[in-house]
Amino acid sequence: MSHPAVFLDRDGTINEEMGYINHLSRFRLLPQAAAAIRRLNDAGVKVVVVTNQSGAARGYFPPTLVDEVHAYLKQLLDETGAHLDGIYACLHAPDANCACRKPQPTLIQQAARDLDLDLTCSYLVGDRYKDLETAANAGVKGILVLTGYGRGEYEYLRGPQQVQPVQVAPDLLEAVEWILHDLKMGKIW
Repeated sequence: MSHPAVFLDRDGTINEEMGYINHLSRFRLLPQAAAAIRRLNDAGVKVVVVTNQSGAARGYFPPTLVDEVHAYLKQLLDETGAHLDGIYACLHAPDANCACRKPQPTLIQQAARDLDLDLTCSYLVGDRYKDLETAANAGVKGILVLTGYGRGEYEYLRGPQQVQPVQVAPDLLEAVEWILHDLKMGKIW
């Protein structure tokens, strides 16, 4: 049986947006992020990170740092009783024209195959309109959080965007509460 999932952008959604995380010491979880992920875990919803990390291809840090950051993220979540079901990252530069870089849906589609996920009742939460475009391309509902770049993107860029969020939330925890309510109302959960 396929499961609903919540796909999460990383920088600006789960952790503080600060440009490139070029050192482990720069990785800081946003308030309520771990609680939000734990809330999804407790509800039985799969949680998957999908992230572009082009800093490696640009030579800003070694590709191994992405793995170190993700291991640290898992450790921080584990300390709060939360966990991720998967992490999918594109390490290519924007001009590489790869198939896995958001807004292409490849990372989400790969996770759906690997984890037996039902995209028709799944969501993507991110702080950029590129995340919402990714959601639309993958056939999942897109939610914009006002953390990271979200507030500026929503205030200054929302008008001309072709894809609009199904919901705007101040942070990941509020987004998760909306998602769980939406799943319940849709009788999916």
